[in-house]
Amino acid sequence: MTENIHNPFLAGERIYLRAVETGDLPLICRWANDPEIRRLTGEVLPMSMNQATEFLGRISTEKERVWFSVVLKENDRIIGEAGLLRMFHFWRTTDLTLIIGEKDCWGKGYGTEAILLLLDYAFGYLNFHRVAVGVVGFNEKALQFYQKVGFRKEGIQRDGYYYDHHYHDFVMMSILENEFRPEIKKV
Repeated sequence: MTENIHNPFLAGERIYLRAVETGDLPLICRWANDPEIRRLTGEVLPMSMNQATEFLGRISTEKERVWFSVVLKENDRIIGEAGLLRMFHFWRTTDLTLIIGEKDCWGKGYGTEAILLLLDYAFGYLNFHRVAVGVVGFNEKALQFYQKVGFRKEGIQRDGYYYDHHYHDFVMMSILENEFRPEIKKV
């Protein structure tokens, strides 16, 4: 572990996940308002700094979700956000989200490392049995990414996503705890 790590909660080789802090909000706000990221994530409303502050207040008190900043170990640079939401412990199921907001960090494996940390946390610490994610149907990179780490397509919401005057399919995917194998963790 390097000395420059600031409050890591889950640590991998090159990144760590930690609780979202007030200083992270300008980046989260910028990512939420970025047209390219919005197109891929389904965000349709603008986010102000006041709304980002309200969001931080909600995620720090709600028991149905846990949210993290994705941070590079080498320089403590925040590159994204990740979380579990709609956590329903009675059914042992949750949804997840992952956004690598810094575009110069796309395609470098940081998302894979973050998702594996998040899945290990969901299955190994929170005792979930099923983790689900919804993916915009035209986001081929995201579909391939989730399949690479073990998610399976389980259904399509036909025309379930509307963006820029067009309807698109929304692909539902999930992974079960027994499908999250040790060899997958090393992807």
